[in-house]
Amino acid sequence: MNQQDRDLIEDMSSEDLKITDKRKLDPETGAPRDNHEEPPAVEVAPDPVAVLTGDLQRLQAEFSNYRKRVERDREAVRDSVNANTLAEFLPVLDDIGRARTHGELEGGFKSVGEALESTVTRLGMKSFGQPGDEFDPLRHEAISHEHSSEVSKSTCITIFQPGYEFAGRVIRAAIVSVADPE
Repeated sequence: MNQQDRDLIEDMSSEDLKITDKRKLDPETGAPRDNHEEPPAVEVAPDPVAVLTGDLQRLQAEFSNYRKRVERDREAVRDSVNANTLAEFLPVLDDIGRARTHGELEGGFKSVGEALESTVTRLGMKSFGQPGDEFDPLRHEAISHEHSSEVSKSTCITIFQPGYEFAGRVIRAAIVSVADPE
């Protein structure tokens, strides 16, 4: 035990605790106590080992919470960086989709396009926005609106540009045309 620990124990033992005996029977005589009688106070010095153990447990809990918070922050930063990096590929993915729509995705360009699409999917980016999806203003951006008797709730009928999400966060909303029930 070093000098600092000894000083801490001495400081703790110099502090006096007041413990009030509220028993209805006097422990020495066994006679009932008068309700108006103030029981004698018993002074007890704190146990230095218990105090130090409590301090150690608090420090361990604080450190454990700190470690968890740092790991959570690291994961959030990692997801943010990945999402921003994958967002830079969206114009290329849009060009590949347009080439596929017009039948120009052939030969070597086809394999490069498919490789890029499979890579971003493997990294966790997902495409969304299909005709017939229920309209969600948090995931879709409506640029036209019409009424239709063929739908029972707001529905995406035309997808002009697909949306993308990563780790539950929308990177880009899908641009759609919406039909509402009449």
